[in-house]
Amino acid sequence: MTIRVLLADDQALLRQTFSILINAAPDMAVVGEAADGAQAISLAREQRPDVIVMDIRMPGTDGLTATKTICADPDLADTRILILTTFQTEQYVARALRAGASGFLGKTATTDQLLDAIRTVADGESLLSPQATRLLITRYLASTDPQSPPQSEDALTELTAREREMAALAAQGLSNDEIAAKLVLSTHTVRTHIQRAMTKLHARDRAQLVVIAYQTGLARP
Repeated sequence: MTIRVLLADDQALLRQTFSILINAAPDMAVVGEAADGAQAISLAREQRPDVIVMDIRMPGTDGLTATKTICADPDLADTRILILTTFQTEQYVARALRAGASGFLGKTATTDQLLDAIRTVADGESLLSPQATRLLITRYLASTDPQSPPQSEDALTELTAREREMAALAAQGLSNDEIAAKLVLSTHTVRTHIQRAMTKLHARDRAQLVVIAYQTGLARP
């Protein structure tokens, strides 16, 4: 299955470079290029890409605003957003995840890292490493955000005890393999519980599951 990718960056040369790299991968194809956030929103609705590689700073509508708009559109529920930016700060990571992005990558990434990142978010996983997750949660996601009020613990009532346990461990930054080793389970079993928890909590991906875990008090820094 070919991963359909939309590129959103105000620098034409970078878009062209990324397009060549992505189209050279046997399992990917670029279906559109946007020079700003507004164009990214329009092309997303027109092309329905699997993944949008989104820059943050663009003229007019920026990447974070475009991400929030796209992620709030029910018709684009299957579209994942990978933030690719020069500005790798914890604050931008937090804002990107709150907006609904599935991953965050710096423009210093190698070609293989970019392609692997696209595959990762297309598969519904969060791109953030365990170390980055721990840092991010501790400093930002657990703090009060007036634009993103904490969710009630009632949101967790549909989860089984095992699903709660898995979500809490994921929120600590553990990968599926690490959770499996800790609980003496198979990675497949862990992945299944994580996916069920995401479905019940209406989380777009693992990154949003982590956010919900902290907002509901299931996990604490």
